[in-house]
Amino acid sequence: MSTHRTLRGKAAVVGVAETEYYKWGRSPDQEFKLAIEAVLGACASAGINPTDVDGFSSYSNDRSDASRLSAALGCKQLSFAAMQWGGGGGGGSGALANAAAAIATGQAECVVVFRALAQGQFGRFGQGPRSRIVSGTAAHTLPYGLMSAAHMFAMKVNRFMHDHGVAQEALRAISLASYAHAQHNPRAVMHGRPLDEATYDASRWIVEPFHLFDCCQENDGAAAMVLVSAERAKDFDHDPCYVLAAVSGSQHRAGAPVHNTPEYASSGFTTVAPRLYDMAQLGPGDVDVLQSYENFTGGVLMSIVEHGFCTAEEANEFCTIENLSASGGKLPLNTSGGNLAECYMHGLGLNIEAVRQIWGDSTCQVPDAQVAMVCSGPMVTPVSSSIFGSEATL
Repeated sequence: MSTHRTLRGKAAVVGVAETEYYKWGRSPDQEFKLAIEAVLGACASAGINPTDVDGFSSYSNDRSDASRLSAALGCKQLSFAAMQWGGGGGGGSGALANAAAAIATGQAECVVVFRALAQGQFGRFGQGPRSRIVSGTAAHTLPYGLMSAAHMFAMKVNRFMHDHGVAQEALRAISLASYAHAQHNPRAVMHGRPLDEATYDASRWIVEPFHLFDCCQENDGAAAMVLVSAERAKDFDHDPCYVLAAVSGSQHRAGAPVHNTPEYASSGFTTVAPRLYDMAQLGPGDVDVLQSYENFTGGVLMSIVEHGFCTAEEANEFCTIENLSASGGKLPLNTSGGNLAECYMHGLGLNIEAVRQIWGDSTCQVPDAQVAMVCSGPMVTPVSSSIFGSEATL
């Protein structure tokens, strides 16, 4: 990658915030108000006036329109507004890439990346569609019982586990690590609700290989991050947290709608991960802590493999609670509790936790964390990934 055509070190995160997180449908506030609250909190975290924000970037068809946000916040002007295509959490790091690109190319000076959800207002994400009419892509799946994300992704994960001899215990370790880390995080919805092996094993099947605790939560709330140029970031109270890389995409025919993509048993990162490392000028061995989107634990497993932390054949040995722990693990994973145990905000909380690790502010801080990675939205399309680093990494 040309050094003249890269986002590496061009932008930095200077503020982050989250609203209180609620079980789906339980938020007392409407979605737009939640978005405003998160943006105001992120600006306060950065120490900037919200009126100085001139750009907004989101994903997964967020309904909080940038022009309306700009007006409600009293922004002096709106210079940039972007929405990453695709549903689910695959755009979490992609929205960050769009924001960083706007700053690096001079389109905007201060961009907020955000996501807001109020399922009581607009409908529940985790249910299958309810319709009297079946057409298009759905005609190939709904009549056969393939109605929800759990159904669709279970097929991919089953294939991966079968092909490579991966045991259920690997998925269990991912779930246990997230829940263990959430016990240190007062913001986590599952704080105070620990999980052990026996409880995991006894929990009901949702669809094999996913037990109840392999599945993400469904939550209401909002989260936001403030980005500025690397030069300007040095003027803020926090040490800068630089965007070392942020990329989005999918492999050939990943969006094949009727489950006939050539790389079926995949999380979708096979072409994204090499570009990510190329931009960051780093490799898997340089990553101190990983935040990997868990729609389901199987997606995390495949993301770990496709980002080069272990081979598929090494997954059983690699994915243990000891290796994934913030306390001395080889690859500390989802140190805030992640989508499983902190909150499901379409994964933006994972990006925020990566920033907190670089700042040294995490509730499960990895000692001397200099490089933090985020994998956004495995098994959807497009997916995206990002890498954050301290000033020492530049």
